[in-house]
Amino acid sequence: MLNIFTLANGRLFQEEIESLEELSKFQPIWVDLESPTLEEKRWIKQYYGLSIPEDAMDEDIEESARFYEEDNGELHIRSDFLIADDTEPRTVRVAFILNLVNDDLKSKGVLFSIHDEDVPVFRLLRMRARRAPGLIEDAKEVLLKLFDADAEYSADTLEGIYVELEKVSTKVLSGDVTDALAGEVLGAIARHEDLNGRIRRNMMDTRRAVSFMMRSKMLNAEQFEEARQILRDIDSLDSHTAFLFDKINFLMDATVGFININQNKIIKIFSVASVALLPPTLIASVYGMNFKLMPELDWGLGYPYALALMAASAVVPMYYFRKRGWLQ
Repeated sequence: MLNIFTLANGRLFQEEIESLEELSKFQPIWVDLESPTLEEKRWIKQYYGLSIPEDAMDEDIEESARFYEEDNGELHIRSDFLIADDTEPRTVRVAFILNLVNDDLKSKGVLFSIHDEDVPVFRLLRMRARRAPGLIEDAKEVLLKLFDADAEYSADTLEGIYVELEKVSTKVLSGDVTDALAGEVLGAIARHEDLNGRIRRNMMDTRRAVSFMMRSKMLNAEQFEEARQILRDIDSLDSHTAFLFDKINFLMDATVGFININQNKIIKIFSVASVALLPPTLIASVYGMNFKLMPELDWGLGYPYALALMAASAVVPMYYFRKRGWLQ
């Protein structure tokens, strides 16, 4: 899918392009390629003179090759954007290409973004740019606002994690933690820990991308200050993710502690039962001896007497343990 965004009256307007002829009718500041076909890549190369690298969206590309400037002045930025899906949270690699100096190409002043699937941050920016006039001024502003929206999206996701952890905390600290509830809680904690880690990594990646834009001297004074504010926001998010990691570890330890308590209760019952059965076992062992001089062997009530003695020797310890509260 190939979408272009033009700037009119301070607002972004989106058009979906289905042919090279349609592409030539507009003067966009942003060209977004979502899972582009070979034909769409050919249109971009033919009209704008821009070749999209084959490894633009590769996940295994070296970190040092994700932010660089070509000899022709093109800036290349490969950054990850978070998708906080409930069932499968993940990050999507997006490749940005921006030409700000080469007047010989129609791509000058146009931001190109290439990615494999729709990104929530992109939808958020499109919605805001349609409603808020003056939000976007040029292609650099689009890129900067995307990273700003990415930080805000991560902040909202962290707030969601905190709310969910509060629910988990209520369950755990209620004190009545069964094994089934403990399994459910551990699963929820593991999901939140994974998402929190992805957010932290995503923020680290965004910090590197914004820092690269600041070092490249592509931003004006106002945009440079906005980039610094984004970095400050990311620093505050780092502190929040650290706090959530501490909370997750606490809930994990508390849940594991309740599991150990439940297991200890079971072991305690077996231990008490085994101790209570020791006297009957001793009595049965005594009367199981084959000595000739055992008076009870010739006694008519010897067998009932032995059974009664064994029962009494088991009941008395159990009663004592119950009174002490050891069976609870």
